[in-house]
Amino acid sequence: MCGCRASVPSTKQYSVNQPAPASTKKSPSAAEGMPKHIPIAKQLASIKALGKGSDLEKAFATAALVYNNAADPGGKLSKAETKNLLQTQFGAFIQGQENKPKYQEIISALDEEPENKIDFEDFMILLVSLTLMSDLLQEIKNVKMTK
Repeated sequence: MCGCRASVPSTKQYSVNQPAPASTKKSPSAAEGMPKHIPIAKQLASIKALGKGSDLEKAFATAALVYNNAADPGGKLSKAETKNLLQTQFGAFIQGQENKPKYQEIISALDEEPENKIDFEDFMILLVSLTLMSDLLQEIKNVKMTK
C-alpha cells in the first residue's frame, strides 16, 4: 500500500471525509462501560527513555501511541478506523487535498487493501505519503528559522 505494494489504478474517488459506517461508530452507552484512555501526553511522559528525547523521537513516539490506542488487539486498524484517525488526527495535512490525483491514488490504495486492515508500518507509510503531497508541507518548509 502507498508505494510499498503494487496497486491497481482506480477511477473511483475516495475521501477520508466520508463518514465511517455506522457499525464502527461507538454509541455513548457503549463508551460508558469502556475504560478511559490515558491522554497521549501522559503516555509519552511515562516513557523514561524519551525523557531527554529529541523532538523527532517524541514525534514518532506520539504517532506510535496514537496508532496503538486505536489499533485492535492484533495491532491493526480497519480501513474505517484508519480514515477516522486521518480525519481526526491528521486533518491539517489532508484538508483541501481531496481533489489532487496523488491524494486520490493514496486513498484508493488504502481502499484496495486486500486484508481490510493495515499494520503500523503501512500506517506510517500512509502518513508520510500524505505529508509529502500536502500543501501544509510547503507552508512548513517556508517557516523562518531565524529572526
